[in-house]
Amino acid sequence: MHMKKVIVAALIALPLAFSARAQWVVYDPAMNTQQILDEIQNLAQYAQMINNQVQQIQMLTSQLTEFKNYEAVFGNPGKVLLSMVAPLDADLKNLEPGLNLENLVANANGNIALNFNDSGIYATVGTSFQTPGGQTIQRPANQYEPFSAIINTASNYVAVADNAAQRRAAIKDQIAQTTQQLQGATTDAEVQKLHGVLTSLNGDLASTDDEVNQAASAAMVQDIQNRNDQQKQIVALTEQQNAEFAESISNYTAKFQLLNAPVPFPAP
Repeated sequence: MHMKKVIVAALIALPLAFSARAQWVVYDPAMNTQQILDEIQNLAQYAQMINNQVQQIQMLTSQLTEFKNYEAVFGNPGKVLLSMVAPLDADLKNLEPGLNLENLVANANGNIALNFNDSGIYATVGTSFQTPGGQTIQRPANQYEPFSAIINTASNYVAVADNAAQRRAAIKDQIAQTTQQLQGATTDAEVQKLHGVLTSLNGDLASTDDEVNQAASAAMVQDIQNRNDQQKQIVALTEQQNAEFAESISNYTAKFQLLNAPVPFPAP
């Protein structure tokens, strides 16, 4: 009976013994070492990634510093404000002073020429005159239009020259201001912008000379045309006088025959 109890107890304890052994942790040194090595490699890769990011940040910081230095040296053109640009732009957009030769000739008026004395410098011709017998003769105004054209071109030249003189003084003052600013420029953008303005001002100054030269040329051309017309009228008048003289001689010889023999006189 006691033997049976022992066997039963042994049979009961055997499964419990197997269950307890199944719960024990199995330690594999090789696998654990590999896991540690893999983790170290992962940490090394992470450290390399962090290092790369640090280098990128340092490079971006260096580029930003370089850009700031570039901006300090070259400047920002948009922030460079020049006071002389507005008057220069206005002057360039203005129409050229004076009239062209075609308009000056079209405005010619003989009556103006007859009464023109340029503030008393010249004698006034007048629109009429009186003969010694007291007869009033009206001058043909259309014959004095070429003189009016010369007066118009000369007056146009004076107006253009006065306008150019005033503008030249203003432009020279702007050039002086620009030169002073150029001497004190601290950035390349300011220097380049001032150089551009200075070039434009010099071009505008030269254009005033061209305007005066154009007005002078118009007066010279009109004077040449008047002189040419005067010579043409002289030639035409000479030709007409020669033709009239030839015609008079022909008519005279037709009416009055010349004697071919001596005139006989009565004997005493």
